[in-house]
Amino acid sequence: MKIDRDFHMMKGDDEFSYAENSRIQRRAILTTRPMVEKAVREMCRDLHPQSMTIVDLGCSFGANTLLFVSDVITTICENGNNAIEESAMEIQFFLNDLPSNDFNHIFQSLEQFEQLTKQHFTCRGLQPPPYYVAAMAGSFYTRLFPSNSVHFFHSSMSVMWLSQVPENLDGSMNKGNVYIGATTPPMVAKLYQDQFEKDFLQFLRMRCKEIVPRGRMVLTLVGRRSKDVFDAGRTTIGFELLSQGLRTLVAEGRVEKEKLDSFNIPIYCPSVDELKQLVCHNDLLDISDIQLFEMDGNCMDDSEPVEGPAAAQAIGQSTSAALRAATESLIASHFGDSILDELFTLFTRYFTSYIESEVEKSAITIITLYLQRL
Repeated sequence: MKIDRDFHMMKGDDEFSYAENSRIQRRAILTTRPMVEKAVREMCRDLHPQSMTIVDLGCSFGANTLLFVSDVITTICENGNNAIEESAMEIQFFLNDLPSNDFNHIFQSLEQFEQLTKQHFTCRGLQPPPYYVAAMAGSFYTRLFPSNSVHFFHSSMSVMWLSQVPENLDGSMNKGNVYIGATTPPMVAKLYQDQFEKDFLQFLRMRCKEIVPRGRMVLTLVGRRSKDVFDAGRTTIGFELLSQGLRTLVAEGRVEKEKLDSFNIPIYCPSVDELKQLVCHNDLLDISDIQLFEMDGNCMDDSEPVEGPAAAQAIGQSTSAALRAATESLIASHFGDSILDELFTLFTRYFTSYIESEVEKSAITIITLYLQRL
């Protein structure tokens, strides 16, 4: 599996696409919006840039990507008000993701976004600053921008994805699991921890070369509340049930056991303490704030509540579609696409049973780091 080549959120806008199944990601952006707004306001106050470069790392595509762009424009406009027009400050947005990302989807929706943005500010009697949007394809574990050129880095629900499956993790070590599960040996969990540490430190090193002095970063990622690496709440449960679905297909002869044993998803959910320790390794960054949020993990559209006996089934289906949108590219590259429908039908069944039987529902833990370059 080569992450740079094989991994992407599901493209387009059909029923299993990321664009149609990214409500959790949207909720994370809305939940952490105050910290982003604070970072932008403080950056404008401290730096007074004539031209500002803002980067969204791991942007994916769809409405969530442009929601961040809209929030930044609104914050800058309200912060400067009429002073923006006098200073003629301009904003350059770079949207970054792997080359296989559906960048076309973003740019096809830009015209409508620009029209709605103009109408929004006109109705409020405000003048938005001139802004420009461009793509920057590449892994955020590599250098992407010139030295001292970026004022603000943002990333939401992306940095927990690793650059690769943990080094030295082979098919005989994590049998029957696609992630850190109940039967995962401690040595495998340690390999995941080591890979995240290596990747996150590399991520910070690259950004410190690119960000201007006193520039800001706001990083939001799926983490865990517990110090126990085996307990990442709803994330652990989701991958346990995905593993169960694959084990069922192995038992039915649809998937080779060796194929399952050699498949591991490159993701890691850190704790707050782990993130603090890793930032401390980099003496160029200061933690201005760090917050932990718990979200209920319901992937359904809040505007269409479902009650009664059908609720668990609806939640199971929406959760299955959301997981499929995020992991289908990895699963298809390893197993082929012929098992996808059957696998996620099984996942829906297992997750629905979990929802029906559990009295206390586990939550998704979201951690947001607000960092400043010294």
